[in-house]
Amino acid sequence: MNLSKQIFVLVVLFQVFDSIAQNQLVIPPTLSGTTFNLSIQTGNVSFFNGTNTPTYGVNGAILGPTLIVNKNDDITLNVTNNLPVNTTMHWHGLHLPAMMDGGPHQIITPNNTWSPSFKMLNNAGTFWYHPHGLGKTDLHVSKGIAGFIIVHEPFETSLGVPLTYGVDDFPLVVQTKAFDVLTQIAISSEMDTAIFVNGTYKPNLNVPAQVVRLRLLNGSSMRSYYFGFSNGMDFYQITTDGGYKDIPAQMNRILLSPGERADILINLSSLNGQSFDLNSFASEMPNGIFGAAMVGVAPDTIMGYSENHLNGSDFPILHFNVVNQSSNPISSIPASLVPFTQYSTQDVNENRVFEFDTITTSAGMMPNLAEGQFGINRQVMDMDSINVRIPLNSTEIWTLINKTHIAHPFHIHDIQFNVIEKNGTIPDVSETGWKDVVLVMPHDSVKFITKFTDFADDMTPYMYHCHILHHEDDGMMGTFIVYDSTSSVNQLKSNQFSIYPNPTLDEWLIQSVDESDFELIEMTSISGQKVNVNFEKTISHNEIRIDARKLERGYYFLKVKSSNSVKIIKLQKV
Repeated sequence: MNLSKQIFVLVVLFQVFDSIAQNQLVIPPTLSGTTFNLSIQTGNVSFFNGTNTPTYGVNGAILGPTLIVNKNDDITLNVTNNLPVNTTMHWHGLHLPAMMDGGPHQIITPNNTWSPSFKMLNNAGTFWYHPHGLGKTDLHVSKGIAGFIIVHEPFETSLGVPLTYGVDDFPLVVQTKAFDVLTQIAISSEMDTAIFVNGTYKPNLNVPAQVVRLRLLNGSSMRSYYFGFSNGMDFYQITTDGGYKDIPAQMNRILLSPGERADILINLSSLNGQSFDLNSFASEMPNGIFGAAMVGVAPDTIMGYSENHLNGSDFPILHFNVVNQSSNPISSIPASLVPFTQYSTQDVNENRVFEFDTITTSAGMMPNLAEGQFGINRQVMDMDSINVRIPLNSTEIWTLINKTHIAHPFHIHDIQFNVIEKNGTIPDVSETGWKDVVLVMPHDSVKFITKFTDFADDMTPYMYHCHILHHEDDGMMGTFIVYDSTSSVNQLKSNQFSIYPNPTLDEWLIQSVDESDFELIEMTSISGQKVNVNFEKTISHNEIRIDARKLERGYYFLKVKSSNSVKIIKLQKV
């Protein structure tokens, strides 16, 4: 039996399991303070029918603890990889130095610890963490590595919003997964028919009869959700990806694509004793979005897509039972939140265009416009290339043009942006404010404005990419660096130093071309960790010999001081 048939058999089993009593929703434990110890590990979870499924998790079998952080705190995250394979850890939505970002360049090898440290500069809001390894993001996230980051600020207590974690303030990561008949998690599969919230299958939650906050995170690999409630009640959006809105936005539907977050308030004051569901109203979702009734136009469609009973159908995600109020309940929706000033288009320094397209195969065949392989500006991810170089403090408009048959959720690391146009029109109120993910519809366009502040690094890139995880893994991702044009730290020009051999097996010989003296400052790995090496300075003082025999294969960066400036050399050990 091939994999697609195996998964289809399990889909039928899931439909049978739908009649099984619901499970109490797991609320992730919390970690707070300024130092966080996170262990990435293997596990086993019995999702259904008493059969164990191998999983990954952080400090547990699946998912990870919620990190509670205060703005302006200096924090350290000690991330230990106890998996048998390499992984990474990305802090999605955080504004931080590139070396601390946790993209595919910051690899954590087995049995090693990566310890990024940085000041929390983000505004109060809901963020998350997950792996970002080259070609392995879908696998590692699907198996369970993900967790919330909640940032607080002192003023929040005066807003009149729920803030008591697990009482009136609930983190909800919604994910769908595919399984084969052996209950192994299957990635990059269109048969993602098992719905989970916080890693709980068919979850049930008791909520108090008062104003309740739901922190919605779409943590799925590819499915979008059109959230609403089975009883038809309105709710109030109070945050977007990057923090609070200026006023609560009243609505009864909100579309979240993979990676997006929105905190919403629901007023349950008059509903004590009643029950209702959080649904995805996928029947109302526009075609072209993964999860809608149709993606693509024949013959460019997703094979097997119509066999997934969730696509284009309304389905429950989480069942609520309304119970008695908690102590000190909030009983009304606030009238205002946090003042918001959008970036001004009058300050723009640069306009850039990014086209989402397909990559022609080596045989010259055109890929399927709904399945890919997809690229950005006709390029796929290259670890050794920088696609965009951005001056520090540059204010820019990025135009995203989707030339494919499927909607792509576009995510950029480090910064938050303001969506200013969607296909030439003003964006929906749900997308106004601070964003780091925006969904670009098929044969449509999006414009956003942003500013690249605070952090510059000539060596280490940030990422931008599609947040459909197998699109990202297949190469729909690019790199950018933010550089400081006023700094004395500049990327090495080839005519300043002679490096031989590079790559090397055993040693590098680095020589100043103009015979000026220079000295070694430090060597770091591509993940930013300091590397201790043996080096010998020759009698001429303009030459250094570095012993590479004990180094692992990979890329290294060497900082040297010459003529009152610091320069950076990229080296490779093979």
